[in-house]
Amino acid sequence: MKYTSPYVPPTLTVDAVIFQISNGVLEALLMKRPNEPFKGEWALPGGYNAEGETTTNALHRIVEQKAGVDINKDLSYIEQLYTFDTVDRDPRGHAVSVTYMGCGRDITLRDAGSRVAFLDVDNLPELAYDHANIIAYARERLIAKLTYTNAVSAFLEKRFTLTQLQSAYEIIFGREFDKRNFRKKFLSLKLIHETDELWRDGAHRPAKLYEFNSTSLESLSRSFD
Repeated sequence: MKYTSPYVPPTLTVDAVIFQISNGVLEALLMKRPNEPFKGEWALPGGYNAEGETTTNALHRIVEQKAGVDINKDLSYIEQLYTFDTVDRDPRGHAVSVTYMGCGRDITLRDAGSRVAFLDVDNLPELAYDHANIIAYARERLIAKLTYTNAVSAFLEKRFTLTQLQSAYEIIFGREFDKRNFRKKFLSLKLIHETDELWRDGAHRPAKLYEFNSTSLESLSRSFD
């Protein structure tokens, strides 16, 4: 392609889709934009990638400064999700977003409240830019990830019951699983082992507690789903 005018590079930004499970729903971290465009609307934590800064470094800086989340401490899992480069996604001009996806549990927000919050991904308000589409894409990636890795461990305590494990899958997938088939299939993957501890919850019968064999991300020998 020949350029008939001076070359103007697109703006490079970094955005973060951070998921956690709370109160029985899958939530995404969002913040209200303080400035135009889309002032006052909810958006993913994001910002410009500065010169001399990698996208990973920019990610850590942006999420810490804007949302009060320390990626190293608060997230159990993080990966580069996708590069969104639709030319009209930002009304100010062509902006390319390198987007990351992360997962955590019981994340405490420094500025929780009206400005920064975790919101139910199934009941989101209107979002700025193309961020609703980005969150939907991230959830699909997360669902796929759970079919061939142990990524679900990011949402669970170190020790958990099979009911808690199944609940995490159902919340993320947005559908129910047959209890007997789920347990049989998951246990056959040899990703977890039974511990000598029990979960006691009021008058309910104590349940066995399990642990993942590895705290690192592992790929399955065959698909779970």
